[in-house]
Amino acid sequence: MNNNIICVGMDVHKSHFNLCCFDFETENFFCEVETKSDYKEIIKYLNKVKEIDGYENATFKLAYEAGSLGYSLYRDLTKENLDCVIMAPTTMSKSKKDIHNKYDRRDARTIAKCLNNGTYSAVYIPDKQDEAVRDYIRCKDDIKDNLKRIKQELLAFILRKGFIYTETKYKWTMPFMKWLNELEFNNETDKLILQEYLTEYHHLQDKIEEMDNKIKQIAHSDRYNESVNKLICLRSIKEATALSHISEIGDFNRFRSAKAFNAFLGLTSRENSSSDRRRQGAITKDGNTHLRKLLIEAAQSYSRGAIGYKSKDLKARQSGQSPEIIAYADKASIRLQKRYYHLISAGKNRNVAITAVARELSSFIWGMMTDHTYQEVKTH
Repeated sequence: MNNNIICVGMDVHKSHFNLCCFDFETENFFCEVETKSDYKEIIKYLNKVKEIDGYENATFKLAYEAGSLGYSLYRDLTKENLDCVIMAPTTMSKSKKDIHNKYDRRDARTIAKCLNNGTYSAVYIPDKQDEAVRDYIRCKDDIKDNLKRIKQELLAFILRKGFIYTETKYKWTMPFMKWLNELEFNNETDKLILQEYLTEYHHLQDKIEEMDNKIKQIAHSDRYNESVNKLICLRSIKEATALSHISEIGDFNRFRSAKAFNAFLGLTSRENSSSDRRRQGAITKDGNTHLRKLLIEAAQSYSRGAIGYKSKDLKARQSGQSPEIIAYADKASIRLQKRYYHLISAGKNRNVAITAVARELSSFIWGMMTDHTYQEVKTH
């Protein structure tokens, strides 16, 4: 047993790690322990395993599920020349017992078994620069969520006080803000509450604008400029969305097809087919939640406007790009708008149509980033 391959499942938390070994040859679990949440404890654990008779020259493969620890543990272990992978939780093969009887020791066993059987997909590990850019964009999106919450709370407050805005169709415009500032309350406390909400609203607005400008600078830096300039030729894709895709995906060529890329984003349909009957359901929602959300938001723009119309902003973004890239982006715009209107005219729900457009948009993004602009991209 001197050349055994030992799969080590690690159920990791901020407070502790649960470790478990699985012997490839004997198919047995052993050395199940709980340690402090420190990668050095894992190294000590592996050294102790090697002290067991027959495992002196064992080869270790380690794995843990993607979670709150991010890539830090992976990087610490690989620095020690250990073979480690991070598993995408939604791709792991789990029994009903694993799902319904969930606890740390069982989770460690499940990870070790999946690692041994190869029934998982490994998470892509970005370099530190891409990870930092990704986290910065996600930070801005968190602040946008805070802004949305403040807007909702402010509107709820003025509604409770009996004020309803009817002057124009849209809120958060200059006339609406003027109306807010001119509201008269029965007491000073209510006026003070409104001013506190408005102060926080303007603070978050300014912070988002500042971060957007920073994101544009990063997007057009030497590292990202060429790829970003390609993607922003697509309608509804601007610097932040383009940079999110580039920093989170890294190498688009790791997906063999547009369909594989769609599956990674969770935009493919669930299927329950048997014999001649084919039944498809909602999208899987597996994979990268952040990018899927961005694509759904971007797909909204294809639900309005004349087919083939190009705004001044889009023309400016396409300026200086090669005719091939511009033609590909224009083809995408026309196809996606036609796709949306066709689905709506066929009686499909709007959300279903938007999701279908998002799926095809992701296919065009994959084609743009893998130099498939010369051919029709298959999305199904």
